[in-house]
Amino acid sequence: MSDTPQTTYRPNLHSPLAALARRKPITATPETSLREAVQAMSEHRVGSIIVVEPESGRPIGIFTLRDLLHRVAAKSCDLDQMVMAVMSGSGLLMLNWRSTIYQAGLVMARHGVRHIPVLERGRLAGVVSEGQLYAIQHGGLRKVASRIRHADSGDDLRSAGALVRELVAGMMELGSDAEPITRLVSSLNDSIAVRAIELAARDFAPPDVPWAWIALGSEGREEQTLATDQDNGIVFEAAEPGPVRDAFVPFAQRVNVLLDAAGFALCKGEIMAGNPRWCLSSQEWRDRFATWIDVPEPQALLHAAIFFDFRAVHGDATLVARLRGWLAEHVAGNDRFLLLMAHNALQNQPPLGLIRDFVLTGTGEHKGKLDLKVNGVQLFVEAARIYALANGVDVCNTIGRLRASGERARIPAVEIEAWVDAFRFLQTLRLRLNVEQVHGSAALHNFLAPTTLNELDRTVLRESMRQARRLQARLTRDYGGGARSLA
Repeated sequence: MSDTPQTTYRPNLHSPLAALARRKPITATPETSLREAVQAMSEHRVGSIIVVEPESGRPIGIFTLRDLLHRVAAKSCDLDQMVMAVMSGSGLLMLNWRSTIYQAGLVMARHGVRHIPVLERGRLAGVVSEGQLYAIQHGGLRKVASRIRHADSGDDLRSAGALVRELVAGMMELGSDAEPITRLVSSLNDSIAVRAIELAARDFAPPDVPWAWIALGSEGREEQTLATDQDNGIVFEAAEPGPVRDAFVPFAQRVNVLLDAAGFALCKGEIMAGNPRWCLSSQEWRDRFATWIDVPEPQALLHAAIFFDFRAVHGDATLVARLRGWLAEHVAGNDRFLLLMAHNALQNQPPLGLIRDFVLTGTGEHKGKLDLKVNGVQLFVEAARIYALANGVDVCNTIGRLRASGERARIPAVEIEAWVDAFRFLQTLRLRLNVEQVHGSAALHNFLAPTTLNELDRTVLRESMRQARRLQARLTRDYGGGARSLA
C-alpha cells in the first residue's frame, strides 16, 4: 500500500462541467408516467429527471422537485398522466460538457433555473445542479440571485448590490480571471435592473407599446467592475413618439432612482433612460445615430464612445437587434467618421514616461496615481470599437471585438492575444483595487498608485501599457494619418 498522501480534486470556477456531471443522469421518456418519474427521483435521491427522446437520447425536457410542488401537488394533478404533460420543455437550457462551472452559474443566475443538462456530442452526459455550483462558491451566487429576485424595495436592492460586491471579493480570492467576473457582475447587474424595472412598473406602468431597456457603455459591453455609474436608455416603437415618451419618463426616472439605491450612481452626464433625450423611438435613435455619424462633431464622437456599445437588458430584444443591424450598415463605408473616431481615440495616450515608468496624475485627490479606466482599459476599448465598426463585427465586448475584427483585418493572432492579455490584466487590477476598497469601506474608484504593486505586477502593468501603445500604433497606421488630414 502506498504511503503517498491521496489528494482530492476540487473543481473551481474554471473547471469544465465534466468535473461535476460524473453521476449517470436519471432519465425518462415522454410516455413515462408521472408516478414512475417521481418514484425514480425518490429512489436515486435526485432533484430532477431528464426527459429524453427514446432513440437519440437528446434531452427534450426536465421535471424537477419544484415542478412537483407547483405543477402537480398544488394543482392535484393525476399521477398516472405522462411526465411530458408537466415537464419544463420550452426553451430548455443545456450546456456542453466542456463549458465551465462559471458559465453554468452565469446561466442559472440569469435565467433563475436550478438544473442544467450537460451534453457530450449531442447526448445527455449528466446534470449539474444549483447545489453543486453553490457548494463551490460557498452559496454566494445563490444568495445573491435569491436576494435580487425577492427584492421589494430600494433598500432590498441596496442589500443585493452589497452582496454582489461581496461575491466578487470571494471570486477574486479564489483566483478567478477578470473576464468571467466582469461578465458575472454585468449579468447580476442586469438582474438588479430587471427587478428595478418590475418594481417601478407597480407605480408607473410603462406604455403598451413594443419597448426595451438598453444598457450602454461598460454595462453594454458586459465589462463592468464595481466602480460604475448608470448608462442606460429606452427604445420603443411608436408612430407618434411624443406622448409615448411622456408616459415612459416617470417610469424610467423611478427605475433610475432604484438603481441608484442599489449602488449604481446616477450618471453625472444624465445619460439615463429617465432623461427624455435618451428615451427615444427606434426612428429617433436612428436619426440621432445618423446625425453623429454624418456630422461627427467632437461631442458626437464622445457620444459614439458610449452609445455605440448597447444591448437589450429587458423588453423586446428584436428592437435592439434591428437598431444594431441598422447602425452597422450605416457606419460601413463611412471612412470620414471612422477616421475621426480614430483621431479622437489617439488623443488618449498610454501613460508611459521617458524617465519614470509611468506618467502619474499631478494634482488633486488622486495625485501620484494612474487612472486604470481612462488611461488603461479605455485605450483598448476605443480601438476595439473602431476596428469592429470598420470590419462589420456585431460584437459588443472588447475581447470579442479584438478577436473577430482582428481576424477579418488579418492582424496576426499573436498581436491580438497580446492585446487581450493586456486588457485582462488591467481589468484584473481594477477589480483587485475595487475589492480592497470594499474591504476598507472606501469610496470606489479606478485610481491606482503603482508603488503599491509588487515588482512583477508593475512589470506586467508596464508591458500592458506598451501593448496599448502597439495597438494605437497599428490604429495610427490604419486610420490615424487620414484622420489628422480630415480634422
